[in-house]
Amino acid sequence: MKFFINARYLIVPISSLITIFGIFIGSTYAWTGVILFGLYTIIDTLTKDIHLKAEIDDDGNSYGIKIFQYLVMYVMLPVFITIQIILAWRIYQYTSGVVLQNLSLGSIEYQNGISGINLIGAVISSALWAGLGIIYGHELSHNKKEGFFVSRLIMALSGASHFTYAHVYNHHLDLGHEDDPATAPRGRNVYLHTWLSHAGQSKFSFDMEAKKLKNQGKSFINKDNRWLLGYFYSLPSIFLFIWSGGLVGLVALAAVWILSNFLLEALNFMGHYGLIRKDGAVEHRHSWDNDSVFTSWFFIEIGRQCDHHVRGETYFWELDDVGGPNYGIGYFSLFVLTLYPPLFRKFVHKHLDNWDKNFATDEERLIANKFNIDQLGKASLVS
Repeated sequence: MKFFINARYLIVPISSLITIFGIFIGSTYAWTGVILFGLYTIIDTLTKDIHLKAEIDDDGNSYGIKIFQYLVMYVMLPVFITIQIILAWRIYQYTSGVVLQNLSLGSIEYQNGISGINLIGAVISSALWAGLGIIYGHELSHNKKEGFFVSRLIMALSGASHFTYAHVYNHHLDLGHEDDPATAPRGRNVYLHTWLSHAGQSKFSFDMEAKKLKNQGKSFINKDNRWLLGYFYSLPSIFLFIWSGGLVGLVALAAVWILSNFLLEALNFMGHYGLIRKDGAVEHRHSWDNDSVFTSWFFIEIGRQCDHHVRGETYFWELDDVGGPNYGIGYFSLFVLTLYPPLFRKFVHKHLDNWDKNFATDEERLIANKFNIDQLGKASLVS
């Protein structure tokens, strides 16, 4: 039982390796990552009504194996690097005009060279699974030791190393407030939110470093500037893709970064859309939970936002259902809804009305009503 409880969180590592293998094999297998993403959306939808509690023994101790889970998270850094290397190799073959031919490596057959359509599949597959690195970058950002640095490196692979500082020192402290760029106000769509949240978190990190260096009497252009260092960590990816295919390589990397960051900000969007915190401590009611079984296992419990934002340094396998606001569907299913904003707003309306009535304070309800009138054209069902 203890092995299963820990092994069930290996969906992303295994799927990432399968995606890498698919891109290596080539031909239509380059679309493996896209196919897996579609398959998991179906599974998540079918299992939306299955929920599990955090697993503990009779003495109240967690079944999670810390050393195992952290080892997996650290190993994911070279896995995500390998995704970029295998994609760069395929781009190099495409731009070099390598003739399509079937070859073998031992008992493994693969297609040397790649067509344009299958290169697109390789780029999208890489972007989807590199983007899912957020779940490990996020988890490790709450580790004050070497895990924090590894988080920065993982996020740098998507050009978003600023996330690690902004997430801990901005998002977790200002959740539900207008000062938190990662909290989407009512009426905003996921596409606009992606840009505003990304830019806002980068600005927070920029301002934090500028203030720190000024207080230390140092120039902004300094080796101790963590905002600049974060973007320097992304330079190896840029050099790799320029080498692999020049302009084509840069376009491919841009596509990977854009889609990766879209997935990252979609998670922020889904986790906090429309919720409001006026003052005081962050409480369970200030986040949306998404804890259906497949979402929980796939996203290493990142969907248990209510508990996570109250106990930020708690290991993911110890997070639990705390009775907070809940969409009732998993992240994959909800993500599909966010792609069509009118459908998402229609779906979320009843949940926001429920939050206004049963979770909001009087002050928060007043702010909610103002948003409802200004953005949605009508007041809440409660006053």
